[in-house]
Amino acid sequence: MKNYKYIGLFLLSLGIISCENNDFEPIEAAVMPTVALDANGLNLSKYVAVGASFTAGYTDGALFKAAQENSFPNILASKFSMADGGEFNQPLMIDNIGGFVAGGNAVQPPRLYFNGAGPTRLNALPTTTLGARAAGTSFNNYGIPGAKSFHLTFAGYATLNPYFGRMASSATATVVGDALAQQPTFFTLSEVGGNDVLGFATSGGSGVYQADPTVSPANYGGNDITNPLVFDQVFSGMVTAMTSGGAKGVIATVPNITLLPYFTTVPYNPIPMDAATANAVNAGYTQYNGGMQQALAALAGTGLFTQEELDKRTISFSAGQNAVVIIDEDLTDLGAINPAFAAIPKYRQATAEDLLVLPSSAFIGTLADPSNPASVNGVGVPLADKWVLTATELAAVITATEAYNTTIKAIANSNNNIALVDLNAILIEASGGIRFDNYTMTTSLVTGGLVSLDGIHLTGRGYALMANKILEAMDAKFGSNFTTATNGLAKADDYPTNFSPTLR
Repeated sequence: MKNYKYIGLFLLSLGIISCENNDFEPIEAAVMPTVALDANGLNLSKYVAVGASFTAGYTDGALFKAAQENSFPNILASKFSMADGGEFNQPLMIDNIGGFVAGGNAVQPPRLYFNGAGPTRLNALPTTTLGARAAGTSFNNYGIPGAKSFHLTFAGYATLNPYFGRMASSATATVVGDALAQQPTFFTLSEVGGNDVLGFATSGGSGVYQADPTVSPANYGGNDITNPLVFDQVFSGMVTAMTSGGAKGVIATVPNITLLPYFTTVPYNPIPMDAATANAVNAGYTQYNGGMQQALAALAGTGLFTQEELDKRTISFSAGQNAVVIIDEDLTDLGAINPAFAAIPKYRQATAEDLLVLPSSAFIGTLADPSNPASVNGVGVPLADKWVLTATELAAVITATEAYNTTIKAIANSNNNIALVDLNAILIEASGGIRFDNYTMTTSLVTGGLVSLDGIHLTGRGYALMANKILEAMDAKFGSNFTTATNGLAKADDYPTNFSPTLR
């Protein structure tokens, strides 16, 4: 064995001698040159942000003070202050618990925190009273959680949305109208359109795609997808209004929300089984599978029910990981073809094209009937539509999102006063890992660092990344230099990815 330890001692002694004899000049830390911020003529003195929950800073399933302080508009305002940006006022919640209280009861739940096993709600009562006005007389952040595109121009929305109700100038005010009353010199219009598809997606496609542009949004269901032509009209009108006074701004594309962990965390095949259990479950589906065989034989040659659909609808479990059984309303209604088959339900097993929503993780495997061990949800009892976004429903979300983004990009490309930040492209990149300072952030729930514990909204660090992407878009369009100026961008280490449960 070689005596490496003696070599180390020898080198150490040389180091001590060198220090004592001052043989070497001390190495001074490198001094980085200071780069002054140049806004290139942008008037950032009155910045106003308009949007939905991302703009508000919604995080971990709630809105609360610390999250609002980490909202991307507040981060932008801190950078704009380096270029004579003015005060940025937000309708802050009363606490860091999140949610609303009324009559001593929580009417909207508190925020989530990570308990070591998974996201769980904070065991605390909110102190922000539902219906009470936020402190302050004027605001710069008009991020309204839950707002769809057409809500932002709807007179009276303050009576329907408690977040806008906390800050609206009157009961009949509009979000855009109140924002314009601040006389902005610069604005962001972000994630508009996200909620127009989000409710449909999170509810497992329980709404409808509004295909007729003549149908008024006032007649939409709560989970319906906004018609793209309606979106085009509303969004175009908002941009025209926001720029009418000479203001410049940044608009953002709608991200493909189905890439978020709310839809990607729960696998389609989460059911482990041994061979004996699989055989027992298969026996329970013998009558169902046989009924469809009879339907195929009776409808042979009609083209109304094919072998391909029969194969798709046949339930079969085996040893190993198994797909859940779901109800798919888009399957052929065999009873409508022949009343003799009216008793055959629309069951099939999920495939990789189906997206199980995040709350299903706590439901799959439970018993529909506590006294019946065969009534396992997702196995013996098929999952209802609300737990699954099927491929057909997913296609509706994607179609609408792409149409919205066509409008958004066209407006940015045709208007010299508008810069574009492509949130959709950023989310696609983040799905494989996106670099932010010394971190590689992903869309993984809890561990990814980008998306908060609710699986939809961003973390504080995620909002900081979003702010930086907006600053990059501003540099590219308007010739500013936030990306190269000293302290011109947000630093990842200054923003959290989670909050302690002790924060109240």
